[in-house]
Amino acid sequence: MRDAYHEELDSIGDGLVEMARLVGSAIGRATTAILDSDLKLAESVIEADQKVDELQHDLEARAIALLARQQPVATDLRIVVTSLRMSADLERSGDLAQHVAKLARLRFPARAVPQDLHATILEMGQLAQRLMAKAAEVIITKDVDLALQLEQDDDEMDQLHRTLFQHLIDERWKHGIETAVDVTLLGRYYERYADHAVAVAKRVVYLVTGEHADELQQDIQPVTGVEGA
Repeated sequence: MRDAYHEELDSIGDGLVEMARLVGSAIGRATTAILDSDLKLAESVIEADQKVDELQHDLEARAIALLARQQPVATDLRIVVTSLRMSADLERSGDLAQHVAKLARLRFPARAVPQDLHATILEMGQLAQRLMAKAAEVIITKDVDLALQLEQDDDEMDQLHRTLFQHLIDERWKHGIETAVDVTLLGRYYERYADHAVAVAKRVVYLVTGEHADELQQDIQPVTGVEGA
């Protein structure tokens, strides 16, 4: 019985990894769709989100059943509860990738992103994909140090987000209000996607250590200065 119980716990982790890989692929393909105005690719991203939703529902059902049957305590309880929260972050990430694809579909055959912003949006898409790949690795390895790195990596996304707004408020902006709205939404989608990847990593930190990532980072801050100075 205990072997079956731990196999079920492991399978929940496997489901999280699969979700992370699916939503990582989704944001990459959605980025290509929005930049290339690729309707077929956009539709495939939109349709594929159903698989992410199904995985989340299945994971939730198994976690709740495990809670009811086994009444786990201590570390095992933390694993189940934290996994439920991670699945919600991953499902939302999939929705955000779908939003990017839906914007590509909405503007087809036109392109939603002006040529002078292609490089920035491409970089945001690639970074989002890397962040989610790292989050998947953190789920697999339970590497706390790697998990804590994600928040630092997310600073790059925040900088790219600010770069978009600098373009929007520039008096030389010539692409009109509709495109400004599209770019504003895109920036928000990528920024929120990155936040969810970071949230997943933070939850792994809590799962492993029992401490919240922010508290742990404060504990390991290097001490500067000379004692007694």
